[in-house]
Amino acid sequence: MNNVIFHIDVNSAFLSWEAVYRLHHLGGKLDLRQIPSAVGGDKFKRHGIILAKSGPAKKYKIQTGEPVTDALRKCPHLILVPPNYNLYQRSSQAFIEILKEYSPSVEQYSIDEAYMDMTGTESLLGNPEDVANEIRTRIHKELGFTVNIGISNNKVLAKMASDFQKPDRIHTLWQNEISTKMWPLAVSELFFVGRATSRKLGDIGIKSIGELAQTNLSIIKSHFGKYGEVIWSFANGIDFSSVEPVPAPNKGYGNSTTISFDVTDADTARLVLLSLAETVSARLRTDDVKISVVSVGIRDYNFEYYSRQKTLLTPTNITNEIYSAAREVFENMWNHIPIRHLGIHTSHVTGESSRQLNIFDNTNYEKLEKLDKTIDEIRKRFGMDSIKRASFISVKTIDHMSGGISREKRTVDYKKQNIL
Repeated sequence: MNNVIFHIDVNSAFLSWEAVYRLHHLGGKLDLRQIPSAVGGDKFKRHGIILAKSGPAKKYKIQTGEPVTDALRKCPHLILVPPNYNLYQRSSQAFIEILKEYSPSVEQYSIDEAYMDMTGTESLLGNPEDVANEIRTRIHKELGFTVNIGISNNKVLAKMASDFQKPDRIHTLWQNEISTKMWPLAVSELFFVGRATSRKLGDIGIKSIGELAQTNLSIIKSHFGKYGEVIWSFANGIDFSSVEPVPAPNKGYGNSTTISFDVTDADTARLVLLSLAETVSARLRTDDVKISVVSVGIRDYNFEYYSRQKTLLTPTNITNEIYSAAREVFENMWNHIPIRHLGIHTSHVTGESSRQLNIFDNTNYEKLEKLDKTIDEIRKRFGMDSIKRASFISVKTIDHMSGGISREKRTVDYKKQNIL
C-alpha cells in the first residue's frame, strides 16, 4: 500500500485569522487580506517586526521579519494591526479539529501547519484529491480562511507541494512528478535549505533542486557532512519520517525576552533573569519534568550573541534553583556591554522525581516544590498577576513573568482599535 500524506498550510495565517475575526465578530467591512496590510508589533518597541502580510502588501516587497518602520517606509499607507496570539491559538485549534475528523493521525507541525496520514482511507473517503478539496472547502466555509494542501507519498514532498502556487490551492507531488514539478525549482526552495546553504550550493555550481539531486552524494557530503545527506535525500524525494500525532517529549525548555531598554547594571539583569526563571520553571512543572543544565544567552546592543551553561548536581524544576544557576552563569560571563536581549535555556530533561541529598545542604527542597506548585495553581485560577514577588512590585519596566509571547501580543483591546 502506497502512503498518502497531506500537508495543510493556512494562507497568511495571522493576517487571515485577524481578518476573519474582524469581519465576522467585530462588524468590520474591509477585508485585510484584500488591501496592503500586515500584523506587526509596536514600532516604538524593539520587537516591532512584521509577523504576517497580505498578498497586496507583497507588491511593496514587504518581508516577514523586517522592522515595522522599514515596512512603513516601503508602503506609508500600510494598515498595521497588532498581534493577538490568543485568537491565533483558538483559530488553530478549530482548524486542527476539522482535520481530525478525517484522520486519527494528525501531527500539528506549527500553529498554522499540520500533516495528516491518509494512508488506507481511499476506500472509506475516496480519492485523495477529492478529500483534500472537501477539507479545503469546509475550512473556508466554516472558519472563513483558506488553506493550501499538498499531497504526496511522504512528508517532505507533501510540504513542498503545499508551497506551490497560493492561495487556496491543492497540489500533488507524487514520486513520478518530482522531475517535472520540483527539480526545476531553485535550490533555495527546497525544504531545510536556508540562505547560507543555498549560497554555498551556488558556489559549487548547484542552482536548482534537480542539480542537487543529480550530484554524486559523496560530493555533497564532502561539503556539508551529514546535513548534506539530508538535503540530497530531500531533493530526491526520500523521507522516511512518519506522521506523529503525539508530540515528542521536549529536549529542552527556554524563554527569552528583548528588553525595551539597554540593561547596563547587574541588578536589573538579575530581575530579568528571575522573571524568565519564573516562566521556564512553570512550564517544567506543568509537564512534570526536571532539568539538569541551565544556560544563559545574552545579545548586547551591538547585536553580538554569546552564551554559557552550568550543569546542576541534581535535576530540578524549582524556580529559585534555576534562577540561582542562571544568575551564577550570568555573573561569570557578562562583559558589561549593555544588554538588549536575555534568555534562559534548559536541557537534559528527565522525568525522575528523586533527589540526591547532600549532607552539607540543609535546604528544604520538598517545601520549595510545594510552594512553587501552589503559586502555579493560584496563577492558573486567578491570573498570572494574582501573585508576584515583592522585588517586582515597584518595577514598571520589567514584566514579572517574561519570555515567550510578550504580554501585549497575547490579546488585543479591540475597543481601542479602528475597525475598518
